[in-house]
Amino acid sequence: MPDPVLAPAADLAQKNTAHLPNESPEYRAARQRLLVAEIELRRKIEEVAALRRALPAGGQVPQNYTFEGSDGPVTLEQLFGEKDTLILYSYMFGPQREAPCPMCTSTLATWQTKAQDLQQRVAFAVIARSPYPRLADWKRQRGWANVPLYSDPSGEYTRAYVSAEDGDVPALNVFTRRDGVVRHFWAAEMNFDMADPGQDPRGHADIDPLWTWLDLTPEGRGGTWYPSLTYAESASSCCH
Repeated sequence: MPDPVLAPAADLAQKNTAHLPNESPEYRAARQRLLVAEIELRRKIEEVAALRRALPAGGQVPQNYTFEGSDGPVTLEQLFGEKDTLILYSYMFGPQREAPCPMCTSTLATWQTKAQDLQQRVAFAVIARSPYPRLADWKRQRGWANVPLYSDPSGEYTRAYVSAEDGDVPALNVFTRRDGVVRHFWAAEMNFDMADPGQDPRGHADIDPLWTWLDLTPEGRGGTWYPSLTYAESASSCCH
Protein backbone atom coordinates (compact mmCIF):
# COMPACT_ATOMS: atom_id res chain seq x y z
CA MET A 1 0.00 0.00 0.00
CA PRO A 2 1.50 3.39 -0.99
CA ASP A 3 2.14 5.95 1.72
CA PRO A 4 -0.69 8.47 2.14
CA VAL A 5 -0.19 11.89 0.61
CA LEU A 6 0.28 14.33 3.48
CA ALA A 7 -1.01 17.87 3.41
CA PRO A 8 1.72 20.52 3.72
CA ALA A 9 2.47 21.32 7.34
CA ALA A 10 1.69 24.98 6.69
CA ASP A 11 -1.82 24.04 5.52
CA LEU A 12 -2.44 22.01 8.68
CA ALA A 13 -1.19 24.88 10.82
CA GLN A 14 -3.86 27.11 9.29
CA LYS A 15 -6.42 25.03 11.20
CA ASN A 16 -5.08 26.39 14.45
CA THR A 17 -7.64 28.59 16.20
CA ALA A 18 -5.64 29.31 19.36
CA HIS A 19 -5.42 32.93 20.52
CA LEU A 20 -4.24 33.67 24.05
CA PRO A 21 -4.92 36.75 26.22
CA ASN A 22 -2.97 39.90 25.31
CA GLU A 23 -0.74 38.24 22.74
CA SER A 24 0.73 40.51 20.10
CA PRO A 25 0.37 39.98 16.35
CA GLU A 26 4.13 39.36 16.28
CA TYR A 27 3.78 36.59 18.85
CA ARG A 28 0.94 34.91 16.96
CA ALA A 29 2.81 35.04 13.65
CA ALA A 30 5.94 33.56 15.24
CA ARG A 31 3.88 30.92 17.02
CA GLN A 32 2.29 29.87 13.74
CA ARG A 33 5.72 29.47 12.15
CA LEU A 34 6.77 27.38 15.15
CA LEU A 35 3.63 25.25 14.79
CA VAL A 36 4.60 24.42 11.21
CA ALA A 37 8.02 23.29 12.45
CA GLU A 38 6.39 21.24 15.24
CA ILE A 39 4.17 19.44 12.74
CA GLU A 40 7.22 18.72 10.58
CA LEU A 41 9.10 17.43 13.63
CA ARG A 42 6.21 15.11 14.51
CA ARG A 43 6.35 13.71 10.98
CA LYS A 44 10.12 13.28 11.15
CA ILE A 45 9.78 11.35 14.42
CA GLU A 46 7.25 9.05 12.75
CA GLU A 47 9.52 8.64 9.72
CA VAL A 48 12.51 7.68 11.85
CA ALA A 49 10.44 5.22 13.89
CA ALA A 50 9.20 3.56 10.68
CA LEU A 51 12.77 3.26 9.36
CA ARG A 52 13.81 1.67 12.64
CA ARG A 53 10.95 -0.85 12.54
CA ALA A 54 11.92 -1.77 8.96
CA LEU A 55 15.51 -2.70 9.82
CA PRO A 56 16.59 -6.12 8.48
CA ALA A 57 17.18 -8.90 10.99
CA GLY A 58 20.13 -8.07 13.23
CA GLY A 59 22.97 -10.34 14.24
CA GLN A 60 22.22 -13.45 16.26
CA VAL A 61 23.33 -13.08 19.86
CA PRO A 62 26.55 -15.14 20.20
CA GLN A 63 25.79 -16.50 23.65
CA ASN A 64 23.10 -16.60 26.30
CA TYR A 65 24.65 -14.11 28.70
CA THR A 66 24.14 -14.62 32.43
CA PHE A 67 23.24 -11.85 34.85
CA GLU A 68 22.69 -11.73 38.61
CA GLY A 69 19.38 -10.59 40.05
CA SER A 70 17.32 -10.75 43.22
CA ASP A 71 16.56 -14.43 42.65
CA GLY A 72 20.07 -15.42 41.57
CA PRO A 73 21.43 -16.04 38.06
CA VAL A 74 19.23 -15.28 35.06
CA THR A 75 20.05 -15.55 31.37
CA LEU A 76 19.45 -13.04 28.61
CA GLU A 77 16.77 -15.25 27.11
CA GLN A 78 15.03 -15.59 30.47
CA LEU A 79 14.79 -11.81 30.67
CA PHE A 80 12.35 -11.93 27.73
CA GLY A 81 9.79 -13.74 29.86
CA GLU A 82 6.74 -14.21 27.63
CA LYS A 83 7.58 -11.23 25.40
CA ASP A 84 9.26 -11.24 21.98
CA THR A 85 11.15 -7.98 22.48
CA LEU A 86 13.61 -7.02 25.22
CA ILE A 87 14.99 -3.56 26.00
CA LEU A 88 18.23 -3.48 27.98
CA TYR A 89 19.61 -0.26 29.42
CA SER A 90 23.20 -0.22 30.66
CA TYR A 91 23.43 1.87 33.82
CA MET A 92 26.64 3.78 34.60
CA PHE A 93 27.21 2.20 38.00
CA GLY A 94 30.39 0.19 37.76
CA PRO A 95 32.34 -1.02 40.82
CA GLN A 96 34.84 1.81 40.41
CA ARG A 97 32.14 4.43 41.07
CA GLU A 98 31.36 5.78 44.53
CA ALA A 99 27.84 6.60 43.32
CA PRO A 100 25.97 6.00 40.06
CA CYS A 101 25.65 8.47 37.21
CA PRO A 102 23.08 11.17 38.11
CA MET A 103 21.74 11.39 34.56
CA CYS A 104 21.23 7.63 34.31
CA THR A 105 19.58 7.75 37.73
CA SER A 106 17.19 10.46 36.56
CA THR A 107 16.17 8.24 33.65
CA LEU A 108 15.62 5.21 35.86
CA ALA A 109 13.53 7.25 38.28
CA THR A 110 11.15 7.92 35.39
CA TRP A 111 11.06 4.25 34.44
CA GLN A 112 10.06 3.36 38.00
CA THR A 113 6.71 5.02 37.36
CA LYS A 114 6.26 3.70 33.80
CA ALA A 115 7.69 0.19 34.08
CA GLN A 116 4.34 -1.55 34.43
CA ASP A 117 2.97 0.25 31.37
CA LEU A 118 6.07 -0.60 29.35
CA GLN A 119 5.94 -4.24 30.36
CA GLN A 120 2.49 -4.64 28.82
CA ARG A 121 4.21 -4.44 25.44
CA VAL A 122 7.83 -5.52 25.90
CA ALA A 123 10.28 -6.87 28.45
CA PHE A 124 12.95 -4.58 29.81
CA ALA A 125 15.76 -4.62 32.32
CA VAL A 126 18.61 -2.46 33.56
CA ILE A 127 22.15 -3.84 33.63
CA ALA A 128 25.14 -2.53 35.60
CA ARG A 129 28.61 -3.85 36.31
CA SER A 130 28.58 -3.43 40.10
CA PRO A 131 27.95 -6.57 42.19
CA TYR A 132 24.26 -7.23 42.67
CA PRO A 133 24.15 -6.59 46.47
CA ARG A 134 25.37 -3.06 45.82
CA LEU A 135 22.72 -2.55 43.14
CA ALA A 136 20.02 -3.99 45.39
CA ASP A 137 20.97 -1.61 48.20
CA TRP A 138 20.78 1.36 45.85
CA LYS A 139 17.46 0.16 44.47
CA ARG A 140 16.05 0.04 47.99
CA GLN A 141 17.34 3.52 48.76
CA ARG A 142 15.62 4.95 45.69
CA GLY A 143 12.38 3.02 46.13
CA TRP A 144 12.63 1.47 42.66
CA ALA A 145 10.33 -1.47 43.27
CA ASN A 146 9.38 -1.66 39.58
CA VAL A 147 12.86 -1.35 38.01
CA PRO A 148 14.32 -4.79 37.09
CA LEU A 149 17.97 -4.23 37.99
CA TYR A 150 20.67 -6.84 37.28
CA SER A 151 24.43 -7.15 37.58
CA ASP A 152 26.67 -8.24 34.71
CA PRO A 153 29.28 -9.94 36.93
CA SER A 154 31.44 -11.39 34.15
CA GLY A 155 31.20 -8.31 31.91
CA GLU A 156 30.69 -10.52 28.85
CA TYR A 157 27.47 -8.81 27.82
CA THR A 158 28.92 -5.36 28.48
CA ARG A 159 32.02 -6.01 26.38
CA ALA A 160 29.92 -7.37 23.51
CA TYR A 161 27.12 -4.78 23.37
CA VAL A 162 28.22 -1.76 25.40
CA SER A 163 31.98 -1.21 25.45
CA ALA A 164 34.67 -3.55 24.16
CA GLU A 165 36.96 -2.01 26.79
CA ASP A 166 34.40 -2.69 29.54
CA GLY A 167 34.01 1.05 30.01
CA ASP A 168 31.48 2.48 32.43
CA VAL A 169 29.27 4.04 29.75
CA PRO A 170 25.51 4.10 29.13
CA ALA A 171 23.94 2.05 26.37
CA LEU A 172 20.49 1.22 25.08
CA ASN A 173 19.98 -2.05 23.21
CA VAL A 174 16.89 -3.79 21.87
CA PHE A 175 16.78 -7.54 21.23
CA THR A 176 14.16 -9.74 19.57
CA ARG A 177 13.27 -13.41 19.87
CA ARG A 178 11.73 -14.96 16.78
CA ASP A 179 11.28 -18.72 16.29
CA GLY A 180 13.53 -19.36 19.27
CA VAL A 181 16.40 -17.25 17.88
CA VAL A 182 17.56 -14.19 19.84
CA ARG A 183 18.91 -11.37 17.70
CA HIS A 184 20.06 -7.84 18.25
CA PHE A 185 17.56 -5.38 16.76
CA TRP A 186 18.79 -1.85 17.47
CA ALA A 187 21.30 0.08 19.56
CA ALA A 188 21.76 3.77 20.21
CA GLU A 189 24.77 4.60 18.02
CA MET A 190 24.67 8.40 18.07
CA ASN A 191 27.70 9.22 20.21
CA PHE A 192 28.92 12.50 21.63
CA ASP A 193 31.33 12.99 18.71
CA MET A 194 28.27 13.48 16.51
CA ALA A 195 27.01 16.57 18.36
CA ASP A 196 26.38 19.71 16.32
CA PRO A 197 28.49 22.81 17.05
CA GLY A 198 27.51 24.47 20.32
CA GLN A 199 25.18 21.61 21.26
CA ASP A 200 25.32 19.89 24.62
CA PRO A 201 26.54 16.44 23.53
CA ARG A 202 23.87 13.78 23.71
CA GLY A 203 23.07 10.57 21.98
CA HIS A 204 19.82 8.97 20.87
CA ALA A 205 16.43 10.64 21.19
CA ASP A 206 15.78 11.54 24.81
CA ILE A 207 14.33 8.72 26.89
CA ASP A 208 14.18 10.89 30.01
CA PRO A 209 11.20 13.30 29.73
CA LEU A 210 13.10 15.74 31.95
CA TRP A 211 14.76 17.12 28.83
CA THR A 212 11.51 17.24 26.86
CA TRP A 213 9.96 19.34 29.61
CA LEU A 214 12.92 21.72 29.67
CA ASP A 215 12.78 22.09 25.89
CA LEU A 216 9.32 23.64 26.36
CA THR A 217 10.72 26.50 28.45
CA PRO A 218 12.46 29.76 27.51
CA GLU A 219 15.54 28.70 29.51
CA GLY A 220 15.78 25.41 27.65
CA ARG A 221 17.94 22.54 28.86
CA GLY A 222 21.05 24.70 29.01
CA GLY A 223 24.61 23.56 28.49
CA THR A 224 25.92 23.21 32.02
CA TRP A 225 23.05 21.94 34.20
CA TYR A 226 22.58 18.24 34.87
CA PRO A 227 20.38 16.39 37.37
CA SER A 228 21.74 15.55 40.79
CA LEU A 229 21.41 12.46 42.96
CA THR A 230 20.09 14.54 45.88
CA TYR A 231 18.53 17.95 46.42
CA ALA A 232 18.17 20.08 49.52
CA GLU A 233 14.54 20.42 50.53
CA SER A 234 13.26 23.86 49.67
CA ALA A 235 12.21 25.91 52.68
CA SER A 236 9.64 27.70 50.51
CA SER A 237 7.97 24.55 49.26
CA CYS A 238 4.36 25.10 48.25
CA CYS A 239 3.37 22.07 50.29
CA HIS A 240 4.32 23.66 53.63
